[in-house]
Amino acid sequence: MISFTVHERPDPPADRIDRAAGMTFVRDGFSWSAALFTPVWMLVHRLWWPLLAYVVAAGALELLRQTISIDPGWLTVATMALGLLIGLEAATLRRWGLARRGWSTLGSVSGRNAEDCERRFFDLWLPSQPALAQRAASADSPTTRSGRRSLLGALSGAKD
Repeated sequence: MISFTVHERPDPPADRIDRAAGMTFVRDGFSWSAALFTPVWMLVHRLWWPLLAYVVAAGALELLRQTISIDPGWLTVATMALGLLIGLEAATLRRWGLARRGWSTLGSVSGRNAEDCERRFFDLWLPSQPALAQRAASADSPTTRSGRRSLLGALSGAKD
């Protein structure tokens, strides 16, 4: 079984199908791509602060190599350990990055594979969502934010 957390962007579209298409599923567990290609993985996922921390840590290891006469094998082990740590915490870093950008967490789901998880989530989520979100309905209301009736609202009210 694998698990995912489901995240929605800060300003989702009004239509539930468009909202569903814009959701992000973050898989829990170890990420080989994050462990092996850490800087590229962080750039792809727009994790600027963790990337800065990684560059500082890698720079500190290189500085250690140049200033202290340590066996290079130990520094290789330390660099590999740093990659493994990033691989273990990749999902947490992604969730943190999404939360920093205003994404909300809708829930979590488990299943046999990614498709099964998506199907399970949307089977429960879609029926509970209105066809159009409340924001879209309020945008079509006859009154504007200042409380005055719009021209369209006044015309539609006159027809009643």
